[in-house]
This record gives sequence, C-alpha cells and structure tokens, in this order.
Amino acid sequence: MAPTELVLFDDARARRWSPFVEARPVGELRFGDRLLRERVEAVTGLRCTASWSGPGLEGWDEPEAPPCRAVPTEPLAHGLLLWSSRVVPLHIPDLPNEGTLTFTVEDAVVGWRLGPGDDIPPESALADPEQYRIGTAVDVQAEVLGWPWTLVDRFSDRLRGDLEARAREDEDPGELPGVHRIGAGPLAVGPDVEIGPGVILDLRDGPIRLDAGVRIEGPARLVGPLHLGPGCVVFGGHVSRVAAGPVCKLRGEIADSVFVGYANKAHDGYLGHALVGRWVNLGAGTSNSDLKNSYGNVRVQLPRERISTNLMKVGVFLGDHVKTGIGTLLTTGGVVGAGSNVFGGGPAAPRYLPAFSWSSATGVEPFRFDKFVEVAQAAMARRGKSLTPGVEDVLRRLRAATHESK
Repeated sequence: MAPTELVLFDDARARRWSPFVEARPVGELRFGDRLLRERVEAVTGLRCTASWSGPGLEGWDEPEAPPCRAVPTEPLAHGLLLWSSRVVPLHIPDLPNEGTLTFTVEDAVVGWRLGPGDDIPPESALADPEQYRIGTAVDVQAEVLGWPWTLVDRFSDRLRGDLEARAREDEDPGELPGVHRIGAGPLAVGPDVEIGPGVILDLRDGPIRLDAGVRIEGPARLVGPLHLGPGCVVFGGHVSRVAAGPVCKLRGEIADSVFVGYANKAHDGYLGHALVGRWVNLGAGTSNSDLKNSYGNVRVQLPRERISTNLMKVGVFLGDHVKTGIGTLLTTGGVVGAGSNVFGGGPAAPRYLPAFSWSSATGVEPFRFDKFVEVAQAAMARRGKSLTPGVEDVLRRLRAATHESK
C-alpha cells in the first residue's frame, strides 16, 4: 500500500503565519536551500500534487507549484501521504507494507498514510491533527516549525547543513580571477555564473553556493552560509547568511534573511533577520530594525494576536507583492501584508499593516485592487511572468476579506 502521491496541509497554526499564508501555502516558503515542500518531497520520494490550505487559498495556481484545492469528501481510490506543511522530515523509518499509519513527532500528530477506501481526515482534523489518530502510530525524526520567525531564526544552521551535504557532490571551481576567497569552506558555482573582480567570498563560517546564471558585481562581500538561486544578481555590498530564491536582485547590507523569490532589494539600505515574500520591491534606502534599543524580547503583531517570539533579533516579514518607497523605515518585528504599498518617508511604518494597505506619511487606507493588478502585472512582465487567474482570484478575495466594502 505504498502511497502514490503526497499532499501537504496547513494546520491551524500554519494558517496563522501572516503575512504569507494569506497569499500562498506554507509549503511554498523557503527554509534552508529549498522550499518546505521540496524538503518533504526529498525525504518521502513522492511528488506533491496539491496543498490543502483552507478556503482562502482554494484555486491558487502559481506555476511550478502544486495547486491549492478543496479537501475531497469521497474515500480514497489510491494511496496518499498527508503531511503537515510546517514539519520538516529528517528521517522516516522503514514502514510496513500494509495498513493505515499516523505519523508523530514526540507523540504530536504530523500526518497520515492512507490507503484505498480510507476516509480523508475532515477539515477539523487537518486544522487540529491531534484529534485524528488512526491505524498504527509511527514516530519520525522531524523539525517542527512554530512561526514564520522560526524560519529565519533556524535557517542559518539548516542552510549550512544543506550546503555541506551538497558540497560532497560538487566540484570546487578552484581559483577565480580577481576573486578573494577567505576560509576553507565549500564553494559551489553553477554554469554561467559571473563573479566580478573585487568580490570577497568569506567561507569561514559556512559554504557558499551560487546557482546557474548568478552574477556578482564588485565590490561585494558574500559571507557563508549563503545560497543564491538561479538568476540572482548582487550589485555590491555586504551580503551575509542569506538564502534567496530565483531571480532576486540584492544590494547593500543584508544579513540573516530569506527571500522566497523574484524580489528586489537593488539599492543601499539595511535588511536583517527578514523573511521576504515573492515579487517584493524595496525602494532605495529602505531599511529595517532587527533589534530593540532595550535588547529585549521582540513581540510580533499578527492579525488577531500579538505574540512573543522569545528572540532578541527579529526583523521584518514582507508578504507577496509588497512595495516600499525611497527611504522607507521598517520597525523591529514589523509585518506588512501582501499587496501593500508603503511610502512617504518620515516616521517608521506601522508595526502591522494588513494586506492591501496604502501606507503613506499621512495615514493608511485600502489599496485599490485594480491599481494593484496593474502594478503587479507590470512588475512581473519584466521577468517574463504574469498573474495567473487563480492567484489573482485568491488575492482579490483576500483584498475583499481584509477591507470588506472599502
């Protein structure tokens, strides 16, 4: 009864991962050198065919990602592995050939193996897996991620391990003309990578991996562990302990930050301990704080709650399609919802901005959806992409739910 497909589900905790989960499933966020979904696929050996992330994301259809669908109500016709999107599997033991299984991590339910004829867990069980224990319990080795800031707090160690493991299969490029290497850590350089003279690659604290088509312009200092996905460009600056998805443009001082993909921070300014969604564009001089003057614990405001992170270093969380104007200041632990436009300079932006906020020095109002689509399509067209009907519909529903009739 081997499963033939993998489906990820967002439980009740995952659905509180603002400002990201309103516009994309949690499995499509980056942790270490790959997406959470890709981590589950690698360990299970199965391709993910769908995400069950709640009604707000039904119909989401970003290219190269499994779609978000409604939970079926009919019994299964084939084997299925259901796995929590915020659980990173490290090792799954040998499993019996037959029988329904409940997977646990330290006795907490994180997923199920179901066979033909089995009922699919109801929506209430996907929100709270603890209430649905069926078949035989199998304890697995996995890392359970609690909140979005956990992705940032733990990603450096995870990235270091990922890149060290991959380095065993990579060939070191050796001496690079005009490039200064410090330390003996692994370096991986993909095809068509360009590294200009005056670039420093600091490998003392971790590996560096540059995927196909990456370009680094000097002067710049890259500090490992660091991973730049295909087509990324660094225009200069100090970039340390960063993981960036495909086609990101980076410049300035960036530290301990994760970019999901297709994001621009192409100007000077500081970005630290940040999680940046897709299609974000940061204007020149945009900077954030990631440390309180008191060196105290950072609290993060989410839509319906304010949560203590129990961390001293917490930056900003920028949802998909966020734009900032020149000189924008972002606060420690700041949250900016998807589709928001923050500009006007002056005092720092509010600590929390709901999705589709139009935030200026004079106040905050809803961002018109037709204007948002116009801007998003223009920005995406520059990368040969466009809003799909499903993603646009999800964002339209998010705007309506956030601002009602405004």
